Amino acid sequence: MSRSGKSLAGPDDETGEMAEHFDVLIIGAGLSGIGAAWRLQEQLPGKTYAILEARDAIGGTWDLFRYPGVRSDSDMFTLSYPFRPWREPESIAPGDKIRRYIEETAVAGGILPHIRFGTRVAAADWSSADARWTLQLAGGSTLTCSFLYGCAGYYSYDTGYQPDFPGLSSFAGQLVHPQFWPADLDYTGKKVVVIGSGATAVTLVPAMAADAAHVTMLQRSPTYLTVLPERDVVADAARRVLPAKVANRVARAKNLLITQGFYQLARHRPKRVRQILRAFAVHALKDPAYVDEHFKPTYEPWDQRLCVIPSGDFYQAIRAGTASVVTDHIAEFEPAGIRLESGKLLEADIVVSATGLSLLPMGGIRASVDGEPVDIGEHAAYRGLMLSGVPNLAYCIGYVNASWTLRADLVHRYVMRLLTHMDRNGFAVATPENPGGQGRPLLDLSSGYVQRALDKFPRQGDRDPWLVRQNYLRDVVTFPRADITRDMVFARLSAPVPSEDLA
Repeated sequence: MSRSGKSLAGPDDETGEMAEHFDVLIIGAGLSGIGAAWRLQEQLPGKTYAILEARDAIGGTWDLFRYPGVRSDSDMFTLSYPFRPWREPESIAPGDKIRRYIEETAVAGGILPHIRFGTRVAAADWSSADARWTLQLAGGSTLTCSFLYGCAGYYSYDTGYQPDFPGLSSFAGQLVHPQFWPADLDYTGKKVVVIGSGATAVTLVPAMAADAAHVTMLQRSPTYLTVLPERDVVADAARRVLPAKVANRVARAKNLLITQGFYQLARHRPKRVRQILRAFAVHALKDPAYVDEHFKPTYEPWDQRLCVIPSGDFYQAIRAGTASVVTDHIAEFEPAGIRLESGKLLEADIVVSATGLSLLPMGGIRASVDGEPVDIGEHAAYRGLMLSGVPNLAYCIGYVNASWTLRADLVHRYVMRLLTHMDRNGFAVATPENPGGQGRPLLDLSSGYVQRALDKFPRQGDRDPWLVRQNYLRDVVTFPRADITRDMVFARLSAPVPSEDLA
């Protein structure tokens, strides 16, 4: 059987034809899914696999979001794949270049023929008798696999978070959500209000300010912002004298040490980090009173994700007078704009509701084990990549305090180690044992979009390997050496093999 081939499983319930069977099915053709496929081909070239992508294009998040100025909020030397150097000049890169990079990686790796576009998975049921997953597709057909790997991230692609603003129906202008940006939206010479203070809002404001009459960012409360250069001078210097892969490693190592060091400083010396971030803002805006009014969050640094301003463009738009910030609450919408609780009216032709995302684990797939529904929120997270009591299922979630890909690639390689261990020992099934206790949420942030979805995600346990530490420098050492058999039950088709019997 060829790597791209498949075998026949059993009759499809809808058509009566034989369903295709794969060793591994990957859900999602975004940054994670393409990286998973690369590692699978590299380390287990005999495995048959397919990538199931609900959309009609590669890129995932980077294909979905098309609003003005969309870009990475992590440097590309850590967000890019470790096996394929980032060669563009920008360190903080625009979305279209990231999308193209993912596409080119799929082509270079021979991954493109394995992707099934327009293939939405509605449900997945595990059969213990057959040791395989049966996936029900939205079109009615089925596929089966021995191992299911969810690489669809945790955003809902179909819905964004939209508060029910009072009086919205009376607004005479246009309301836009960044997740569903109209390709033909013309904001030239228009008065724009962007509601929100997160990464999307601080990206949109300077991008739209270049053409709009004025852009106002309306926030209920401030967010911590930090300035990073669009280009990395260390990377540029390294590229001039070193091969591309080596130069990338140099830039990657430098950025890792800085970002992880800053995160640890924020957690242990929050007052000092608040002072540093305020100093950046005062230096850029030259107005300490304005900074204290609009850029002084009530939470500690890194209780929520830090927002990046490439080359200070957001601050520059404010100083130029093409953008401004208002900190207030919405009383109601009126035909001419937004009436604030202070009584002020913000006139607007266009309102952009950058109010956050809706989170959805596993792409919203309804999972079950032997017909019993799996409530993901009731399960514990094994190493942050499997669910307690659920066989042959892994999912990929990156870091919240560093580039997504850093953790994603560690997870990919761990999954390949697990599959290799199963093959070598003749095991058909691998199931994390339930630890019996659960602790804090898997996504441990105070951000509204996270808090709204806590019950949808697994929780961490109270000990290793059920704890998820947001520390790449630790994980890069421990993950490759982690005991594959710890708190796991393996099984051949005949009988289970407790992990303690494998020593």
